[in-house]
Amino acid sequence: MPTKLADAQNLVSDLISHYSSRVDYLMIRLEEAEGTDILLRGDKVETLSEGISIGGHIRACYKGGWGLSSFNQLSTIKERIEEAIAAARMVGDEETLLAPIDPVQTICQLPLTGTDPRKVSLSQKKELCDRYTQLLKSVDPQITTTSIRYGDSAQKIIIATSEGTLIEQSWVDMEMRFAATARNGETVQTGRETTGSRKAYEDLVNLDEQVKNAAQRAVAALSLPSVKGNTYTVVIDPILTGLFVHEAFGHLSEADMAYENPDLLEVMTIGRRFGPKELQIFDGAAPEGHRGSYFYDDEGTPATTTQLIQDGILVGRLHSRETAGKLDEAPTGNARCLNYHFSPIVRMTNTWIEPGKTPVADLFTGIKEGVYARNWLGGMTNGEMFTFSAGEAWMIRNGKIAEPVKDVTLSGNVFQTLADIEAIGDDFYWDESGGCGKGGQNGLPVGCGGPSLRIRDVVVGGET
Repeated sequence: MPTKLADAQNLVSDLISHYSSRVDYLMIRLEEAEGTDILLRGDKVETLSEGISIGGHIRACYKGGWGLSSFNQLSTIKERIEEAIAAARMVGDEETLLAPIDPVQTICQLPLTGTDPRKVSLSQKKELCDRYTQLLKSVDPQITTTSIRYGDSAQKIIIATSEGTLIEQSWVDMEMRFAATARNGETVQTGRETTGSRKAYEDLVNLDEQVKNAAQRAVAALSLPSVKGNTYTVVIDPILTGLFVHEAFGHLSEADMAYENPDLLEVMTIGRRFGPKELQIFDGAAPEGHRGSYFYDDEGTPATTTQLIQDGILVGRLHSRETAGKLDEAPTGNARCLNYHFSPIVRMTNTWIEPGKTPVADLFTGIKEGVYARNWLGGMTNGEMFTFSAGEAWMIRNGKIAEPVKDVTLSGNVFQTLADIEAIGDDFYWDESGGCGKGGQNGLPVGCGGPSLRIRDVVVGGET
């Protein structure tokens, strides 16, 4: 029995041929992954590991019912296929509806532009983390705790289906997270930064200024006044725009969310206006070089770019083959799984708002009292409601950026907030720091981006 994916293609093709007549659809997904995980809290090493895993899963569909079986020993693959088929036949009682795609046979690799992290030793990666730890601590004596997390993962995937698709796809992903907490008596403030790349290890090496900024923000916030809670016109920077479009709007565009919630499906009616005519929102894995980029999703559907909002009007949503089939729409290549333990579900890839025509300086014009918020500290969403914490913020007074403030949270209803966008900046920034969670599959790499935005009537939390 083969032990490497390179030896497994003939095996999976033979198995598909043997078993496919028993179900409407059969897919075998094999995965070979290797990676590094380092976590430092202060000078303490909590995690320092390298690992390799080989596994896969079987997905079978019969009369609309799905069976899934995962494994980490290729020698058990026939038993797992039998399990998945039996489960699908047990629950299937309707019609299998999968939007059609053309079968494809290909080998593809997302190209690196620099050093592959697998060529860098574990000790070198640890030294990088140690250096960033010392940078955080050196900013100010009031820095009491620090954490540095480094992770890289190289995945090679083989997908074979009963429709004739046979794809081998591979990529490398890297991420680092930095946090520093400052304390002055009972006052505690934290600064965070996250970055990621699918291009080169070098992207993680020269981050000194970004790392120090996290600690400097924490220290500076100790002596800042809290913002006075109120409803303000706010200006947000591209990083917060990217977070907003992903968390607050993007998840509602995932068609499984709408299909399983008739009320949301009614709200997310194609053709409904959600924002100003200048508003354009997209999602897609087709743009190259971002953390949500790939050639094919985990069902073998080609990557696309999907326009979600055009001229302020909802024109699209994100699909797996099943949601596209059930809603009679085109598949978009958004079925993704974190690894072989999970079934693919509808997920964002790279999500962004197109830049507008307003010079950034003009976004502040005419605001008598408002808030300028940059970067993010945290956030949460609940359906169409959201709350985000800004990494740093300033008051806006008479059209000018004024005194800095802390404890700025932005809350609202996503649909009302989109409608309240007053101006869209002409700047743009791609944020590659995203790790998305949904359905228990946390940390899936995504990209998000956008311009600065001016939004009226945003609820800003702080001191009342």
